Amino acid sequence: MSDTLHMIKTLMVDAGTGFYRMQRNRTGEFFGPVDMGIHLAFKHNALTIGAGLLAGSVFPGFNRLVFAGISPCWHGFYVSSMGGAALVFNNLGINNLCIIGKASHPSLLYLNRNHGEEIEMELIKVVPEQIWETGRKGLYAVMEHAIETFGPRYEKDPRVLAVGPASHWSDFGAIGSAPIKKGRLTHVDTWAGRGGFGSKLFQEHGIIGIIYGGTHIDEDFQDRSVADQWFKDKFNQRMAAKDLEATTKYRFDPKFNTGGTFGINYATMGSDILAFNYRTIYWPEAARKDLHERFILNHYLKQFNEETIQTKQQRNCGEPCAAVCKKMNGPYKKDYEPYQTMGPLLGIFDQRAAEQINHHADQLGFDAISLGGTLAWLMDCLDSGLIMPRELGVDQLPRWDMDSFDVTGDSLHNAQLGMALMDQMTGPEGKISLAFGARKWARGLARKKGKAVLEKFVYNAFARQGWMVPNQYWTPGVFSPMAIMGKYYMYYGQDFFPPRELGRKNARRMIDELMLDNLGVCRFHRAWAEALIPDIIENIFGQKDAFLTSIRLTAGRITSRNASVFWESERNMDMVFTFLKNKKLIDHVVDPDLEYWIDFFTRDKHAAAYEFWYEMHKGIHETLREFPV
Repeated sequence: MSDTLHMIKTLMVDAGTGFYRMQRNRTGEFFGPVDMGIHLAFKHNALTIGAGLLAGSVFPGFNRLVFAGISPCWHGFYVSSMGGAALVFNNLGINNLCIIGKASHPSLLYLNRNHGEEIEMELIKVVPEQIWETGRKGLYAVMEHAIETFGPRYEKDPRVLAVGPASHWSDFGAIGSAPIKKGRLTHVDTWAGRGGFGSKLFQEHGIIGIIYGGTHIDEDFQDRSVADQWFKDKFNQRMAAKDLEATTKYRFDPKFNTGGTFGINYATMGSDILAFNYRTIYWPEAARKDLHERFILNHYLKQFNEETIQTKQQRNCGEPCAAVCKKMNGPYKKDYEPYQTMGPLLGIFDQRAAEQINHHADQLGFDAISLGGTLAWLMDCLDSGLIMPRELGVDQLPRWDMDSFDVTGDSLHNAQLGMALMDQMTGPEGKISLAFGARKWARGLARKKGKAVLEKFVYNAFARQGWMVPNQYWTPGVFSPMAIMGKYYMYYGQDFFPPRELGRKNARRMIDELMLDNLGVCRFHRAWAEALIPDIIENIFGQKDAFLTSIRLTAGRITSRNASVFWESERNMDMVFTFLKNKKLIDHVVDPDLEYWIDFFTRDKHAAAYEFWYEMHKGIHETLREFPV
């Protein structure tokens, strides 16, 4: 490979002045958008958007676009990523785009590079409110507007990163994108949702969207025969065969007769179903199983299997990939976590209702997982009589009565209520002001109405205002005091581990996930990528040891700023306590540590929760020190 491939090229764009320049660093100084991103985040409060060193190469799944910077909602350094979007980004001939400064007026950023010419950059003023009301509306309208305005300038189809009204009115706006085919926007949208980087792009940099593309060709690694040999040496399989095996769950698993995160998770969760703002954790196992069978297996999942799996409506994110993980039903894409938080967590068990509310959230440009958790909390407060509908700008209560629940009618009612609440979050007259985040707003509400309001809100807390709705798994790992939460920088399996060991597992998981993110690798390929990446880096760049050291130092650097806050909601504690009891009573785990924690929680839940949380914290920090103990 040529020496130019051993350079990290970062385009530095000052949105305030319109000036830009290229910064070059040798690999070894930095390896990707995460370690470059943390450097620039604390130097410039920059938003770094980048592709991995092997984007555009022969390796499948290496084309995620990575976003890194200080998160507006988490209030710490954060990493988010978007499927497939680095393939077109690679045509700019750069590794990273770093945005600093703020445009004096909301703007659209244009980047293009034709063949060997210099990068063209332009910032044009726009009126976001006018764009958001056109065409497909919201975030999608920004993509359409960018294609209309700049599309003819590109020889190849470009790609657009866009934000919606949520990025104006809240701290957890997402960045969305969709592949463009023959000049037309497709329905296979992909998201950098977690972390609120849409809010950062719009509020801190004044940018509503970025259109990029080009025809620049780098000397990307394309020798399939050499790659096949590396795979055979490691796994005794060719690359395509190993990748096909590793991505079975995300494509189609014949053991469960379904596929994708939605299909496999709902087919296998059984009594671990989370619904009605997590109220199901308090139900007997038989009631949870009954809910799962009647409303999930026989309706929600059944619809998905009949409409999406059996008709083979599956696409990829913009790069050729065996996983074809984008499960579609016409214009609607079905992923587990959005269709869980804005599905069963809200009392929605019907695909038509879930499609409506998820599409509305996507148009507005929210992080769908945090939005669903926030809506579930508000609907729980409404159903409990802690908040009156008029106080939230709505005129209905949720329908959460299981004895009379109508799976289609009540699901639709709850979806409509959820959409009405969303509309109160995204306008100057809205009753729900989330400019400083749901956690701060919830604390203010609790001061007026009592702590019971806050106790129903399930979230992870960071620093004074930072917050994140956890991943949708009933396991202590998703409530860990990690420096980055809401992604999979933690252990989220169903096994019981004493909290200190769980902290250590979280830390080791963070290192592996950082390795993927810093190279822009989709975690759906992690079954082989984590094992082979160090060897790939050595074979191509000769820097395996430096790369692994860099990942560990980056993990330590992130952790050194860990400002995680002990659980502020009692329901967080109950999630952990009920998990522990289930391990003993349902899974019949025999473990003296498990007995100890169940007894401790039974005697004094709050004291036990403190101890459990701090034990995880110890395991995390002792593992991620520069010189681990």
